[in-house]
Amino acid sequence: MTITDHGETCVLVLQGGGALGAYQGGVFEALAAADFCPDWVAGISIGAINAALIAGNPPEHRVEAVRTFWQRTSARVPFPSPFENGMGRKLFNEAAAATVAMAGVPGFFTPRWQMPGMALPGSPESISLYDTTPLRDTLLELVDFDLLNDGPMRFSVGAVNVLTGNFTYFDNRDRRIGPEHVMASGALPPGFPPVVIDGEPYWDGGIVSNTPLQYVLDEREPEPLLVFQVDLFSARGMMPRTLAEAMQREKDIRYSSRTRLNTDVHTQIAELAAAVARLAAKMPDSMKDDPDYRMLVERSSAGPVTIMHLINRPEDYESQGKDYEFSLGTLKGHWQAGKDDVTRSLASPRWRKRVPPVRGIVTFDLE
Repeated sequence: MTITDHGETCVLVLQGGGALGAYQGGVFEALAAADFCPDWVAGISIGAINAALIAGNPPEHRVEAVRTFWQRTSARVPFPSPFENGMGRKLFNEAAAATVAMAGVPGFFTPRWQMPGMALPGSPESISLYDTTPLRDTLLELVDFDLLNDGPMRFSVGAVNVLTGNFTYFDNRDRRIGPEHVMASGALPPGFPPVVIDGEPYWDGGIVSNTPLQYVLDEREPEPLLVFQVDLFSARGMMPRTLAEAMQREKDIRYSSRTRLNTDVHTQIAELAAAVARLAAKMPDSMKDDPDYRMLVERSSAGPVTIMHLINRPEDYESQGKDYEFSLGTLKGHWQAGKDDVTRSLASPRWRKRVPPVRGIVTFDLE
């Protein structure tokens, strides 16, 4: 049995998380090896970049495009740590993160050598530390935006309007997507400048929500969905022992987006919708023109959802700079962890024997 044997619409949902996004590359490679071909891919921040690399390439080149991007980003620190674990590995990772902070990431961003306070107020140089022009060049090289827009795969990325504070999704169902939409989703301040689209400035969607899962659930239609939700920060963790660990734990909680809470809430909503549908069937015909009746029936028409939740688990040697620690060895580790998690999850008897729900939401967290 393959992943798609149940006839569900397949969705890949990618959370933001900077360098941790290599985990999503490993996840996608393993899913592709299991004949998973998403009908819809949605992302935030680094998840938006990975999503564009997937949607903007034909199936046989998708893994290669994602791998090329991550190999390029590791070129600043292209050698592995001499320490596999422990304090030596932690110090190496912190030094690698500091190197990236000072020198940038090839194909992604470069530091501005002019201090923000010396730049013209209101200019990109005055409100950001890095220039993301290299990312635009990389996206234009590795992503076929005509295929992304005109191909069969739905593509959605989220960003925040700097002026209104409102969350916005750029979706190829209702607009042409270009590199600026992907860059806007990953424009995390104060590192990166906002990206102006149609006269409006946008920042990283992770400021409001670091996962597009809610958008996918809100937008779903009556057909059943199979969602692979790939998170880069874990909401669960240990009590910190040092200030550095406290900073890391705070970041994990802030960007984990409480995915389990979101799925629990939507599960409750789905149960209420099912109750409404059962009640509607008992209503007399004389009530079926009532506006409240019609609204409730429309709200209860969303299809059933199965969610496979994959979470990048923190390593002991990681520090608060793990989301900008782009060394080759660390990125390879994230990639391999993603592959391993998918392999174990798909081999689970619970997954292999699953039966898609008739209604509501069923979540699998098999790691």
